[in-house]
Amino acid sequence: MKFLVSLVIFSLFLNGFATAQTLIQDSCKKAFAKDPQSSYDFCVESLTQDPQSKAATTLEDLALASTKNVAAKITNLKGIVAQDLKDQRYQDIVEDLKLCLGFYKDANDSLKTALANIKSRDYDGANSNLSAALNAPGDCEDDFKEAEKKSPITNENNILYKTIVIPLAFTTML
Repeated sequence: MKFLVSLVIFSLFLNGFATAQTLIQDSCKKAFAKDPQSSYDFCVESLTQDPQSKAATTLEDLALASTKNVAAKITNLKGIVAQDLKDQRYQDIVEDLKLCLGFYKDANDSLKTALANIKSRDYDGANSNLSAALNAPGDCEDDFKEAEKKSPITNENNILYKTIVIPLAFTTML
Protein backbone atom coordinates (compact mmCIF):
# COMPACT_ATOMS: atom_id res chain seq x y z
CA MET A 1 0.00 0.00 0.00
CA LYS A 2 2.83 2.44 0.88
CA PHE A 3 4.46 1.64 -2.44
CA LEU A 4 1.25 2.44 -4.33
CA VAL A 5 0.83 5.77 -2.50
CA SER A 6 4.48 6.65 -3.15
CA LEU A 7 4.07 5.77 -6.81
CA VAL A 8 0.98 7.97 -7.15
CA ILE A 9 2.67 10.92 -5.42
CA PHE A 10 5.77 10.52 -7.58
CA SER A 11 3.63 10.39 -10.73
CA LEU A 12 1.77 13.57 -9.74
CA PHE A 13 5.05 15.33 -8.99
CA LEU A 14 6.54 14.21 -12.30
CA ASN A 15 3.42 15.28 -14.18
CA GLY A 16 3.52 18.73 -12.53
CA PHE A 17 7.17 19.16 -13.47
CA ALA A 18 6.50 18.01 -17.03
CA THR A 19 3.56 20.43 -17.30
CA ALA A 20 5.68 23.38 -16.14
CA GLN A 21 8.50 22.37 -18.48
CA THR A 22 6.05 22.11 -21.38
CA LEU A 23 4.52 25.49 -20.51
CA ILE A 24 7.97 27.09 -20.50
CA GLN A 25 9.00 25.50 -23.79
CA ASP A 26 5.70 26.23 -25.55
CA SER A 27 5.56 29.82 -24.29
CA CYS A 28 9.16 30.53 -25.30
CA LYS A 29 8.58 28.96 -28.69
CA LYS A 30 5.53 31.14 -29.37
CA ALA A 31 7.10 34.28 -27.92
CA PHE A 32 10.31 34.14 -29.89
CA ALA A 33 9.26 32.52 -33.14
CA LYS A 34 9.67 35.82 -35.01
CA ASP A 35 11.94 37.83 -32.69
CA PRO A 36 15.55 38.06 -33.83
CA GLN A 37 16.53 39.96 -30.65
CA SER A 38 16.08 36.99 -28.37
CA SER A 39 16.38 33.29 -28.62
CA TYR A 40 14.26 30.36 -27.64
CA ASP A 41 17.24 28.73 -25.93
CA PHE A 42 17.95 31.76 -23.75
CA CYS A 43 14.28 31.99 -22.77
CA VAL A 44 14.03 28.30 -21.81
CA GLU A 45 17.36 28.34 -19.99
CA SER A 46 16.46 31.48 -18.01
CA LEU A 47 13.08 30.18 -16.97
CA THR A 48 14.12 26.64 -16.12
CA GLN A 49 16.76 28.04 -13.74
CA ASP A 50 14.12 30.09 -11.91
CA PRO A 51 12.10 28.19 -9.25
CA GLN A 52 9.09 30.52 -9.61
CA SER A 53 8.98 29.96 -13.36
CA LYS A 54 9.22 26.21 -12.90
CA ALA A 55 6.16 26.39 -10.61
CA ALA A 56 4.10 28.37 -13.14
CA THR A 57 0.92 26.80 -14.45
CA THR A 58 -0.25 29.61 -16.74
CA LEU A 59 1.27 32.15 -19.09
CA GLU A 60 0.30 34.86 -16.60
CA ASP A 61 2.29 33.02 -13.90
CA LEU A 62 5.28 32.93 -16.27
CA ALA A 63 4.93 36.65 -16.97
CA LEU A 64 4.92 37.39 -13.23
CA ALA A 65 7.83 35.05 -12.48
CA SER A 66 9.96 36.32 -15.37
CA THR A 67 9.30 39.94 -14.35
CA LYS A 68 10.43 39.12 -10.81
CA ASN A 69 13.49 37.43 -12.32
CA VAL A 70 14.32 40.67 -14.16
CA ALA A 71 13.99 42.64 -10.92
CA ALA A 72 16.46 40.25 -9.29
CA LYS A 73 18.88 40.69 -12.21
CA ILE A 74 18.67 44.47 -11.88
CA THR A 75 19.33 44.26 -8.15
CA ASN A 76 22.37 42.09 -8.86
CA LEU A 77 23.62 44.48 -11.55
CA LYS A 78 23.19 47.45 -9.21
CA GLY A 79 25.42 45.60 -6.74
CA ILE A 80 28.06 45.04 -9.41
CA VAL A 81 28.01 48.72 -10.36
CA ALA A 82 28.20 49.75 -6.68
CA GLN A 83 31.35 47.59 -6.35
CA ASP A 84 32.79 49.11 -9.54
CA LEU A 85 32.25 52.58 -8.09
CA LYS A 86 34.57 51.64 -5.22
CA ASP A 87 37.20 50.17 -7.53
CA GLN A 88 40.11 52.51 -8.26
CA ARG A 89 40.38 51.13 -11.80
CA TYR A 90 37.06 52.79 -12.67
CA GLN A 91 37.67 56.31 -11.32
CA ASP A 92 37.49 57.78 -14.82
CA ILE A 93 33.97 56.44 -15.38
CA VAL A 94 32.36 57.11 -11.99
CA GLU A 95 29.81 59.54 -13.42
CA ASP A 96 28.88 57.10 -16.19
CA LEU A 97 28.37 54.31 -13.66
CA LYS A 98 26.23 56.58 -11.48
CA LEU A 99 24.12 57.42 -14.50
CA CYS A 100 23.65 53.69 -15.14
CA LEU A 101 22.52 53.23 -11.53
CA GLY A 102 19.86 55.86 -12.19
CA PHE A 103 18.70 53.99 -15.29
CA TYR A 104 18.47 50.77 -13.27
CA LYS A 105 16.50 52.49 -10.51
CA ASP A 106 14.03 53.79 -13.08
CA ALA A 107 13.80 50.32 -14.63
CA ASN A 108 13.15 48.81 -11.21
CA ASP A 109 10.34 51.29 -10.63
CA SER A 110 8.85 50.38 -14.00
CA LEU A 111 9.10 46.67 -13.14
CA LYS A 112 7.25 47.17 -9.86
CA THR A 113 4.46 48.88 -11.75
CA ALA A 114 4.52 46.16 -14.42
CA LEU A 115 4.07 43.51 -11.73
CA ALA A 116 1.03 45.36 -10.40
CA ASN A 117 -0.26 45.69 -13.97
CA ILE A 118 0.05 41.95 -14.60
CA LYS A 119 -1.65 41.09 -11.31
CA SER A 120 -4.57 43.37 -12.21
CA ARG A 121 -4.60 41.98 -15.77
CA ASP A 122 -3.70 45.36 -17.28
CA TYR A 123 -1.44 43.86 -19.91
CA ASP A 124 -1.17 47.05 -21.99
CA GLY A 125 0.11 48.84 -18.90
CA ALA A 126 2.51 45.98 -18.22
CA ASN A 127 3.79 46.17 -21.81
CA SER A 128 4.33 49.90 -21.46
CA ASN A 129 6.24 49.55 -18.18
CA LEU A 130 8.30 46.60 -19.38
CA SER A 131 9.17 48.57 -22.52
CA ALA A 132 10.33 51.45 -20.31
CA ALA A 133 12.51 49.05 -18.29
CA LEU A 134 13.92 47.67 -21.54
CA ASN A 135 15.57 51.03 -22.21
CA ALA A 136 17.88 50.88 -19.16
CA PRO A 137 20.63 48.57 -20.46
CA GLY A 138 20.81 50.34 -23.83
CA ASP A 139 20.76 53.80 -22.27
CA CYS A 140 23.63 52.80 -20.00
CA GLU A 141 25.70 51.46 -22.89
CA ASP A 142 24.85 54.50 -25.05
CA ASP A 143 26.21 56.79 -22.34
CA PHE A 144 29.56 54.99 -22.43
CA LYS A 145 29.65 55.10 -26.25
CA GLU A 146 28.83 58.81 -26.35
CA ALA A 147 31.58 59.49 -23.81
CA GLU A 148 33.92 57.30 -25.89
CA LYS A 149 34.62 55.11 -22.86
CA LYS A 150 34.61 51.35 -22.42
CA SER A 151 31.78 49.98 -20.34
CA PRO A 152 32.81 47.32 -17.79
CA ILE A 153 29.22 46.01 -17.71
CA THR A 154 28.41 45.45 -21.37
CA ASN A 155 27.90 41.71 -20.96
CA GLU A 156 25.61 42.21 -17.95
CA ASN A 157 23.59 44.84 -19.86
CA ASN A 158 23.21 42.49 -22.83
CA ILE A 159 21.93 39.71 -20.58
CA LEU A 160 19.61 42.13 -18.77
CA TYR A 161 18.16 43.27 -22.09
CA LYS A 162 17.47 39.70 -23.21
CA THR A 163 15.98 38.90 -19.81
CA ILE A 164 13.58 41.88 -19.95
CA VAL A 165 12.39 40.86 -23.41
CA ILE A 166 11.00 37.59 -21.98
CA PRO A 167 8.20 39.00 -19.79
CA LEU A 168 7.55 41.68 -22.41
CA ALA A 169 6.93 38.97 -25.00
CA PHE A 170 4.71 37.04 -22.58
CA THR A 171 2.55 40.03 -21.68
CA THR A 172 2.13 40.76 -25.37
CA MET A 173 0.69 37.25 -25.74
CA LEU A 174 -1.80 37.70 -22.87
